[in-house]
Amino acid sequence: TYSVSHDLRAPLRAIKGFSEILTNDYTEQLPEGALRYLDLVKNNVEQMDQLISGLLRLSHVMRHPLHKQTVSISALANQAWQELADIHSERNVEFTLHNLPDSEGDPVLLKQVFSNLLDNALKFSRERPIARIEISCTTMDGNIVYVVKDNGVGFDMRYAEKLFRLFQRLHSNREYEGTGIGLTTVQRIIHRHSGRVWADSTLGRGTELYFTINETKLTDKLQSSRQIT
Repeated sequence: TYSVSHDLRAPLRAIKGFSEILTNDYTEQLPEGALRYLDLVKNNVEQMDQLISGLLRLSHVMRHPLHKQTVSISALANQAWQELADIHSERNVEFTLHNLPDSEGDPVLLKQVFSNLLDNALKFSRERPIARIEISCTTMDGNIVYVVKDNGVGFDMRYAEKLFRLFQRLHSNREYEGTGIGLTTVQRIIHRHSGRVWADSTLGRGTELYFTINETKLTDKLQSSRQIT
C-alpha cells in the first residue's frame, strides 16, 4: 500500500500540472465546455490525492512500531483538540473534556485516534449554531470505555457496519468532504492496542464513538443495540 500510494503521486502531479497549464495558457482558445472538463479533472486529481494521503497515513499507522508507555489520555485528547480548535477558531463550539484515566499505549497513535474522532465531530456538527463536543469515559465489564460525543447530523444505525470499512462513507462528498479512511485508521490503532471501537448514533441528533484500550474481557452485550467492530 505504501509503495503504490507513494508511486501514484508523480503521475498525479503531472496530470494536475498539465491541466493547470492548459487552463492558464490556453484559456482564450478553449471553449467553455473544455475549461469545465479541465476543472473536473483537477477536482478529481485533488480527491485522489486526498485518498492517497489517507492510505499513506494508514500505512504509517500499521508500520509504526508500538511504543507502549503510561500516557495521560486527558493530555493527548487536549493536545488533539487544541490543534483542531486553532484551525476552526471561527466556529462556535462548546468543548467539554472530562478527567480521563491514564492508560498504557503508544502516545503518537492514541493522539491520532483523538485527532480523527474530533475532526469527524467538528465536520458533522458544522451546521449546528453551537456545536457541542464532549469527551468522557465510563466503565463496562471492568474495562474503561472512552467516549467522544457530538450533536451533529448523526447517521442511521442500519448502515453502521460500513462505518469502519475502508473508503466507505455514510454521507456524500457534496454534503461532507472526506475519504472514508479516518475511522478505518482509528479502528486499526485501537485493534493494535487490544481494544474495540463502536458507534451509537441517531439521525439528526448526533453520534457517540466509543473505544477501549487494553481490554481484558471482550463481551458481546452491545451487539443487539450497537455496531461493534
